[in-house]
Amino acid sequence: MADKYKITGLMSGSSMDGTDLACCEMVWNGNQWDYRIMEAETVPYTPEQKLKLEVACNSNRNEIDELDRELGAYYASILNDFHKKYGLVPDFISSHGHTILHEPHRGVTYQAGNGSIMAERTGIVVVNDFRSEDVAQGGQGAPLVPLGDRLLFAQYEGCINLGGFANISCENQEGQLTAYDLSPANMALNQVAGLKGLEFDRDGELARQGTLHADLFEKMNQLDYYHLLPPKSLGREWFISKLLPLMDHSGLSHEDLMATVLEHIAFQVAQGINDAGIKSVLITGGGALNQTLINRLSYYTTASIEIPGEQLIHYKEALIFALLGVLKIRGEINCLSSVTGGKRDLSAGTIHNI
Repeated sequence: MADKYKITGLMSGSSMDGTDLACCEMVWNGNQWDYRIMEAETVPYTPEQKLKLEVACNSNRNEIDELDRELGAYYASILNDFHKKYGLVPDFISSHGHTILHEPHRGVTYQAGNGSIMAERTGIVVVNDFRSEDVAQGGQGAPLVPLGDRLLFAQYEGCINLGGFANISCENQEGQLTAYDLSPANMALNQVAGLKGLEFDRDGELARQGTLHADLFEKMNQLDYYHLLPPKSLGREWFISKLLPLMDHSGLSHEDLMATVLEHIAFQVAQGINDAGIKSVLITGGGALNQTLINRLSYYTTASIEIPGEQLIHYKEALIFALLGVLKIRGEINCLSSVTGGKRDLSAGTIHNI
């Protein structure tokens, strides 16, 4: 079996800023996986696409299936452009797609971006649909990135991604890998930024201009999710039904609302770090570039915080989904029951041949 792979990872996160593409070289040296991100870029969604994704969780099944086909064709198109632009010929594509529905307690998860269409239109084998098999066996189907954290970034006691949601992965006291969603992150911050006509709050400038509103801060921290034990995971449906109403009815200025939402995120992320008892943490995802958020996070924890270079900040999840695809191709475990709460470890995903 070959121990060297060239694979393009595709990730569309819950913050909906665009599709991350990362063509990676993966090498198994007999003891560990080594990686190199050869080329990477983010293709922004058009306003029309973004709106369609925002409301998709309220669509009927026929509309969602149609969006699945649309995204499959769209992803194939941008993958072809990406590969042509950089002269890349990957062995296969590993696509997370875009999460439309994620309610594992109901046995539901749906990552749109039709793999058969992608394989047909790119002429490259596609691995996708990494979550549904675990949800079918009673697991959360999430998070999946932690196995990649263990295999690629073991020098840190924990890893945090500040994407649409914030999630943590680390080893528990029994030495098992554990991971879960901590809170909304960029999804909530971008929602407030949008009220000011901004795509996002660059460097947390808007938050810095505001004042913490203690009552709203307390209400957000009292939401039931934060008192559940892992395994647990969040979806856009939760944000819309639980957190957004508190934000919408706060009556605060945009600046004060941003300051309070950011403080809530920093507090919840720090709680996760402190509860895990970890002393060193790698932070990636777009939120890692929000200096105000990182400063407030540092206020609540004494753990050493490492912010890597921008390529890894932006493309770590695409890189890890590339690795998860390699593991699926090799028939190896890429979904851990200790993380998801499923009945057993899985080699999850669907392979679409050409």
